[in-house]
Amino acid sequence: MKRARAIRTPVYAAVALSTLLLCAVAEQTKKVDLAGETVGMEPKSFLAVVGVWRIESEGGRNVLTVDGRQWKEGQSSAGLADKARALYGERYAEFLDRVQAYAYFPYAVFKDVADFRNGEITVRFEGLSGRIDQGAGILFNLKPNGDYLAVRANCLENNLVLWKFEKGKRSSVKWVRNTPTPSRQWHELKVRVAGAKVEGYLDGKLYLEHVLPEPVSGKIGLWSKADSHMYFVDYTVAAAD
Repeated sequence: MKRARAIRTPVYAAVALSTLLLCAVAEQTKKVDLAGETVGMEPKSFLAVVGVWRIESEGGRNVLTVDGRQWKEGQSSAGLADKARALYGERYAEFLDRVQAYAYFPYAVFKDVADFRNGEITVRFEGLSGRIDQGAGILFNLKPNGDYLAVRANCLENNLVLWKFEKGKRSSVKWVRNTPTPSRQWHELKVRVAGAKVEGYLDGKLYLEHVLPEPVSGKIGLWSKADSHMYFVDYTVAAAD
């Protein structure tokens, strides 16, 4: 009997350790629940920095929309100074100045992740309208000086692009064509980060791979462009560290 107990004890310990590890992973996964948000108002889970972002009801559930029909280039979101303080505390002034000077692309920052370095960010989106663009993007690597990266899908162009926004200027880092993304249909966009390596997935398929000059580190969120009118749901962050 003593021998049997000696054999079982390490097994129990291994099972307990595995359970603890699984719980630790689960605790690092955050999924935005829009059910408690107020329709017609800005989201509580995101800070709208540039553009018009609000909660709408679609098919009996709440969704987050960016509405480019009501936005003009150069227009930051309401209450930006307070939002900048909420994001960066005493360092808010540099961020605020950069956003106000270069409010070219709508974006909103996810409040619950302070510094994303490794893992996956996923969102589902639907392109409703937009003659110039129907862009849905995942923003990451957002710095206190306003620089950031974004992986963007576009329902009008059927491409997936890794953009860099640095010192007020946008440039493409990696461009992938022939990524079917029809309007008025739901799609899933995912960014996977491992240090300096970035992967972009659309509807479960890996399309984009790139290694950056330095590892990713910064705040995250959602991104769009021009007159895009888009729906977003199921924003999920699975951080690996």
